[in-house]
Amino acid sequence: MRRIVYWMSMSLDGFIESPRREIDWHVVDEELHRYFNDQLAGMGGMLDGRVTHELMADFWPTADQDPANAGTVAEFAAIWRDTPKYVYSRTLERADWNTTIVREVVPDEVRALKEQPGGDLALGGAGLAASFAALDLIDEYRVYVHPVLIGRGKPMFPTEETRTALRLLGTRTFGSGVVELRYERDRG
Repeated sequence: MRRIVYWMSMSLDGFIESPRREIDWHVVDEELHRYFNDQLAGMGGMLDGRVTHELMADFWPTADQDPANAGTVAEFAAIWRDTPKYVYSRTLERADWNTTIVREVVPDEVRALKEQPGGDLALGGAGLAASFAALDLIDEYRVYVHPVLIGRGKPMFPTEETRTALRLLGTRTFGSGVVELRYERDRG
């Protein structure tokens, strides 16, 4: 069965974006981008909220047409276009680029999606991830901690009084100082 993997980059102090929604503090060098491409190329789908999807759709569909975006950036554009995408939104009317619009997070529908053949499903967006976490639908967390403190912004995890047991799967340190932390949901 496919797994739902929550992918997110955050600052060392736990934020995914600044108060003005900037993510220019992300340290994505060639090594990290190559790693992301290798990992995401094997995913069976991307699950995103509307905001995340629109940010991605504003750049990636044609990013490889710009000669300045050669290499890993151009490679990811093709990965993004070709991977099935599910955008969770109550307001989005239409979406292109191999995208299905889903109106609500319905646990039985998510479980049915997990039972389909193919690679794991990459979950993006803190709001959507909070909805999935509240329903205990996340199987793995891949957190990319960037070597920066931004002081305030949108936290990766909402403040809730819920305890979620996790088991460490592994860590990896990249030359840029970004650290990958991989945890799976400990259900037993």
